[in-house]
Amino acid sequence: MENTTILREWFEQVDSEKTGSITALQLKRALAVGNLDFPLSVVQQMIRMYDFDRNGMMSFEEFVALNRFLLKVQHAFSDLERGRGFLLTDDVYEALVKIGFTLDSPAFYTVCESFDQNKNGRFRLDDFISLCIFLQSARNLFNSFDTAKQGRVTLDLNQFVYCTANCRI
Repeated sequence: MENTTILREWFEQVDSEKTGSITALQLKRALAVGNLDFPLSVVQQMIRMYDFDRNGMMSFEEFVALNRFLLKVQHAFSDLERGRGFLLTDDVYEALVKIGFTLDSPAFYTVCESFDQNKNGRFRLDDFISLCIFLQSARNLFNSFDTAKQGRVTLDLNQFVYCTANCRI
């Protein structure tokens, strides 16, 4: 769905009330049509991640940005799944690097453990997308506190709570 015209048509079908914005529930249903079945909390995180005007809904422009991200994630997954339909943990690391996420081992394995739904070291596309949504949301929040762009931040308890609440899935 890279073509803007196709995306616009799809968006307008999902925007059943013709408001120019879609809700998390509408986005969840639309993703499910494409065999991407996410919990509502993940879909809400998708919207928060690209909700540039902070209205809790997704405009067409915000949807295009989300679509770009999802395509990048899907391509990284497809490049490494080797016809199995899932990624192994080592594949996940390689795919994350392709997308632009570099994590140290403790952070990587902790995130993998959190998003490995069946605890078998196999990540289906929706698991991998959920993991990437979490990482992108965490990166966005981190960057908002890393104003000097040094890769380090100092947070007080209130800021930490704010960050963890905004990255929840």
